[in-house]
Amino acid sequence: MDSHLLDPSETLEEQHARLLTITDALMRRVEQDMDGAGEAYAQFERAVILEDEVKQRTAELEHALTLLNRSNAQLAEASRAADAARSDLANAIEAVREGFALFDADDVMVMCNSRFCLQLRDVQPSMKPGLHFRDYVLMVSRSRFLALPAGLTPEEWAARRLQRHADHHVMFNVELKDDHWLQVSEHRTLKGGTVMLHTDITDVIRIGREERDKLLDEQARMIRATLEHLNQGVAIFDRGARLVGWNRRFATLLALPRSRLHMGVRFDPISQDLRERFAVSDDALLRRLEDWRGDVVQRTPMSFELLGPNRLTLATFASQMPDGGFVISVTDVTAEREATRALSMANETLEARVTERTLELEDALDAAERANASKSRFLAAASHDLLQPLSAAKLYLASAADGGDDPLLVKAGRALESVELIIEALLDISKLDSGSAQFDIRTVALTEVLEPLRDEFAPVAAAKNLSLRVVPSRLSVRSDPSYLRRILQNLMGNALRYTRSGKVLVGVRRMKDAVRLEVWDTGCGIAEEDHETIFQEFQRLDASASASEGLGLGLAIVERACARLGHPLGLWSVPGKGSGFFVNLPLAHGAGGAGTVRAPQVSTSWRLKNRGMIVLLVEDDADLRRAMTVLLGKWDVSVLDADGAAAALALLDEIEITPDAVLIDYQLDGGADGVTLAQRLFDRYGRIPVCILSANRSAELRIRCAETGLPMISKPIDAAKLEQFLLRALDDVPDPLAAARV
Repeated sequence: MDSHLLDPSETLEEQHARLLTITDALMRRVEQDMDGAGEAYAQFERAVILEDEVKQRTAELEHALTLLNRSNAQLAEASRAADAARSDLANAIEAVREGFALFDADDVMVMCNSRFCLQLRDVQPSMKPGLHFRDYVLMVSRSRFLALPAGLTPEEWAARRLQRHADHHVMFNVELKDDHWLQVSEHRTLKGGTVMLHTDITDVIRIGREERDKLLDEQARMIRATLEHLNQGVAIFDRGARLVGWNRRFATLLALPRSRLHMGVRFDPISQDLRERFAVSDDALLRRLEDWRGDVVQRTPMSFELLGPNRLTLATFASQMPDGGFVISVTDVTAEREATRALSMANETLEARVTERTLELEDALDAAERANASKSRFLAAASHDLLQPLSAAKLYLASAADGGDDPLLVKAGRALESVELIIEALLDISKLDSGSAQFDIRTVALTEVLEPLRDEFAPVAAAKNLSLRVVPSRLSVRSDPSYLRRILQNLMGNALRYTRSGKVLVGVRRMKDAVRLEVWDTGCGIAEEDHETIFQEFQRLDASASASEGLGLGLAIVERACARLGHPLGLWSVPGKGSGFFVNLPLAHGAGGAGTVRAPQVSTSWRLKNRGMIVLLVEDDADLRRAMTVLLGKWDVSVLDADGAAAALALLDEIEITPDAVLIDYQLDGGADGVTLAQRLFDRYGRIPVCILSANRSAELRIRCAETGLPMISKPIDAAKLEQFLLRALDDVPDPLAAARV
């Protein structure tokens, strides 16, 4: 019935009014239509039922209307809150000091504040919600306030800007006209939108620029003060060979007029003045400076000399700067050159006297060697003859003691034992000095040496309340077993003798293809100035020690035996804390049989004589090359000399000889260097002995030589170091005296 009486599309108020109209019409019809009693009652009954239904529907409509009114009130309150929040957000964004804009996930602007693009006044009025990000970029790229980078069009700038927009986080600086700067930053929101900030950083950029200029000015003043403090003349030229800096010493040494020294003057007129006033030792290098054009090509340093009146000599050095320019330094070396010339004249004058004196010294040396050999033979014979009655005396003394404890007999026995030890030590030294000692080099198990000495010295340590520990080892070495035992015996005896309390430790340390035998003690220690003294004969640091404690021959025997056997000897000691002695031994690998070997001795020039040694000398300085040739000739060394790398290689190709050793100057003419030449020689002849000679004392050169495995001797050349290199090259063995004694 409801579907015919009421229209659901009508509001509740309209439906309620319609029901009241229907009810009123029905009541009137009932009152008018009274034809039959039953029909009238039925009509009345239907009217009552209809009225109840109308009342119920009316109540429901009123309840629904109440709910609707309440919902409308809540909706209105929510709308007011949303409007307030939107207003607060707009106010907050407007209060931000930076320009702010929000784009949604489709790159459409949602909102922005009045400061967004404020510096771009021709673009700022177009910044409104609904603007697409691409349109924003295009407008900015065409703004008359944007300072485009050099060589960049607005279209290219916009393309790069849109490419940066694809990154998750973006931050960069934009230069504007009139020296203004803007920092642009972008950040992604959780829903894929973009928050953009524009920050005016003009003040920051200007302050940073001022501070940088101040720093550059301060650095310039420091550089100027440094240049003026130097004793050398220094001039700096840029990559276009234009003068940008110099000191007064430069003008003084070269006697240049003030008109030649001003900012921006080219090197050409300066070099012309130099040619008029000086003779140039290498004019080609000066021409290279005149034709200088800065580029990325690395140029090698160049040096030449300027020779002026009154033998004035100026050493000139030019080197490339990082920016492509170059710096020239001028040093007055007149005094040094005069000293060199005077020394050369003195050497020529003394050459005849040296030759005469050499002959006299050779005669004296022969006489000394004969006397030394006679002394050694006498000492050996005397020692042998003395040991005979000494042994008899010991036997007689033992018989007289007859098991008693007579103090006099005990002291006499100890005195005879001391005399016996001294004679044996003298005999050992005599053999080692005279070269008559024969060595039986073979594989020796260290346990065969360590264990007997441990048992021998254990009572001595116990008598002094010392802790003696000998660490066992299963390693084997190549040495003479008897002399190795004597070396270790003297070291252990020395440690126990000078240790009042504490302990003595003897052990073995593995070192690749070698073994280091170590003897440590907690004794009185040895001062650094006494490290050499203790290895001399009859030298004892403890002056209060009695003769029964030795006469200072033990360490002398140790040093001589180690030198003859080729076992490097080292020492570490701290006064008051203790000492440590180290002997390096070759590890046995089953190679080589037993036999007598020639052990290296202390290097002397006579060891080079009659050895037929051939040395290649590469040196571009003619005077130094001649001096070294004379020195090497006196050592019976044949010298193949060359003034450069090309000449050296050509000489070796011509004579087809592989030299025994090579001496190369590091800085050669033509831009070549000694290390490169050494590598070329290694490629040809294998790893032959090569030594670098150089006046360059820089850490870079030393590191390069170390990485290449090349020894280096600094100029002026030490003849002793040169001799040691040739001896090691000749024997191909390490020098035992090169072991460090700390």
